[in-house]
Amino acid sequence: MWSTITPITGFEVLTACGSMVLNLRSERIKATMEVTMLDRLVEIFCEVDDFCKAFQDTFESHLIGNGQRPRGPDPGLADAEIITLLLVLHSSGFKYLKNFYNSPMGEVLRRYFPGMPCYERFIVLQQRAFLPLVAFLFSKLGKKTGIYYIDSTALPVCHNRRIGRHKTFTGLAARGKTSMGWFFGFKLHLVFNDLHEIVALKLTPGHVSDTTPVPALTKDLIGKLFGDKGYLGKKLAEERLRRGLTLFTRVRKNMKSLPLSMIDKMLLNGRNIAETIIGSSKGFSSLNLPKHRLPSNGFLHIMAAIVAYQLDPIEPKHAFFSHRPPAITAR
Repeated sequence: MWSTITPITGFEVLTACGSMVLNLRSERIKATMEVTMLDRLVEIFCEVDDFCKAFQDTFESHLIGNGQRPRGPDPGLADAEIITLLLVLHSSGFKYLKNFYNSPMGEVLRRYFPGMPCYERFIVLQQRAFLPLVAFLFSKLGKKTGIYYIDSTALPVCHNRRIGRHKTFTGLAARGKTSMGWFFGFKLHLVFNDLHEIVALKLTPGHVSDTTPVPALTKDLIGKLFGDKGYLGKKLAEERLRRGLTLFTRVRKNMKSLPLSMIDKMLLNGRNIAETIIGSSKGFSSLNLPKHRLPSNGFLHIMAAIVAYQLDPIEPKHAFFSHRPPAITAR
């Protein structure tokens, strides 16, 4: 039975019966959890640990120090272990770190991470993994295939009724509006390739327009870019075209549409995959910014959720365009 369960689907099987796992703490359930988590833990930890060792050597070579070890108690967890726990959290379907950490799943994890501290101590320790996780995120960005999809999603930090007394992200978050209404928080802008991998990303305050970060997100991309009506703009399209990137969007009812080839129409119709990926990532991760009491912790979990998706992206059903060269080549 377990031979057909991949690391990520093992967690999906586990969280599909989450109520049973949380309510019944029998040895049989704990054994089932341990079997489904083992492959996932080994795979993630080996990859993260190899990266952290290389990153730490490079990072420390650029530091100015006196040769003395840092003061304070032993954290009990290495950076690779902290990152692994965060990635497992964002692949498990748990919405809150506290529920995940204190659940039977957390009890099983303590067998493999004997240095796991209490939940309150882990909240403090996770900030040590901020820089390694940033570097690991950029190392896991997808390949440039020549076909890209762009979209953004709102990340509210509190309910609209609590905007006036919100303190955690004061000066960072802002009011914004999407098709779902007003919110107070951030916007996460993402660019995907046709393999459903994240190629570029940027986090902005909620009031920033969808078109503002496009030049920075697409500065190294050549080929075709597909977006929704929020990316309409003659100047934006012309600037991208001069750099070798053709922007395709749907037009409004009072606008004339340009003729498109059959392949371009198919790719434009497939633009909804960006919304599917974003919805899936938000549904299976702990992107609940209102629960954080430090901005750095909120940003840390955003990166962990993105990396968790990059480790196991949604497989494309049709890979016909995956190995084609870019539609427009640089002159």
